[in-house]
Amino acid sequence: MAIELVTVPVEKLERFIFEAFVAMGTSEEEARFCTNGLIQSELRCLPGQGQGVRRLPNYHERISDGLVQPGASYEVVKETPALALVDAHNGLGSVVGQKSMLLAVKKAKTSGIGTVIVRHGTHYGSSGVHARAALEHDCIGIAFTNAGPEMAPWGGATGVVGTNPWSIAAPTGGEFPVVLDIALTTAGKGMMRWYQREGKKMPLDWALTPEGYETDDPAAAMEGALLGIGQHKGYGLAMMTDVLTGVLAGGAFGLTPYSDPANLDVAHTFIAIDIQWFMPLEEFKARMDAFIAEIKASKLRPGFDEVLVPGEIDHRREQEYRRNGARIDPVIFNELRELAATLKIDFPFQD
Repeated sequence: MAIELVTVPVEKLERFIFEAFVAMGTSEEEARFCTNGLIQSELRCLPGQGQGVRRLPNYHERISDGLVQPGASYEVVKETPALALVDAHNGLGSVVGQKSMLLAVKKAKTSGIGTVIVRHGTHYGSSGVHARAALEHDCIGIAFTNAGPEMAPWGGATGVVGTNPWSIAAPTGGEFPVVLDIALTTAGKGMMRWYQREGKKMPLDWALTPEGYETDDPAAAMEGALLGIGQHKGYGLAMMTDVLTGVLAGGAFGLTPYSDPANLDVAHTFIAIDIQWFMPLEEFKARMDAFIAEIKASKLRPGFDEVLVPGEIDHRREQEYRRNGARIDPVIFNELRELAATLKIDFPFQD
């Protein structure tokens, strides 16, 4: 049975998120970064993907329990004009991610490309939030992170690497940028949980049972390991993402990220490429638009109405939500109401 979502005005939701973070003890600057991260994810992701405002109660729990530190030091351990190694000191992931991309942009404006690698971080939300932060500075943004060991290696039955999400964002001359924002598993457990609630079977290439068999039963899959995109290819990309984040940063990798609730020890990598180092911005945008036109001119497969580019569905969803209201899982809506009461802030929505 389909889950009936609750519609709320985006402006009120954004203000509520900001007030909640301030009430949790963050600075206003941190609250702005975190609000930007959650609202972008809420408007662009599907409700079952586990991102967006549903993470607000989790932030509250972790801050209250001292497991993540508002105001943590953002320490640049080592840097050159093009590179930086940052210790996040268990700070707010969305803050660290956006700050790191802005630092990468600053370096790109000097060197053509800037790379910032972060260790000792926490969950940073959607990779797309951080990649998109480079766009307003006329840069291509690339962001990826490691995560807890949920993906089985190809041929294995237990999780050894994370979903290890990626995002690459590039500007265009059109209505929206091209933004690839993906996990390296076929799906995450958030979507499996959503299918379970709706009483639906899931595709067989999403996950394994604990015994290592492919399954279309979300309940069984929740106990097993996830499968990578493209079979062995997704696993290979996830492993190498761990190399480019945790291994290289001197942080956690493989089985270790998220193993200690008080020290998630997640690692991230952020890259900004200054387009104008290579060519005038308008020339790049024109070339992107020509590329997109070629792609969209492809002959359609049976059953398809159009060819889309990465980020196009997300853009359409965001625009529709901004016009008509964001649609929230009713379970999360009630959790937000309870959080507002706990924080003693206004809950500006009606059922």
